[in-house]
Amino acid sequence: MPKTKESELTQFERDLLESVAQAVKGEGRVTTPEQIAARTRGRPVQAVHKSPVTLRLDPDVVARWRASGKGWQTRAAAALAAAAP
Repeated sequence: MPKTKESELTQFERDLLESVAQAVKGEGRVTTPEQIAARTRGRPVQAVHKSPVTLRLDPDVVARWRASGKGWQTRAAAALAAAAP
């Protein structure tokens, strides 16, 4: 890996210097403690929770569902729901 010159800054270093300069000038976004406390992380809580189950299927059936593309589990669940007594 070649050594870089001391005068060259990484993108992170340039961004950091820019944010410090903005803070010194009083510019930029200010986050209050109330805004920090109001933050939520992760997915929103769902009203209806799905139940995890173990279902044994033939390998060719699973292969066909997976071959149908992204979202195959949701489509399989919808097909099961439609066929349910």
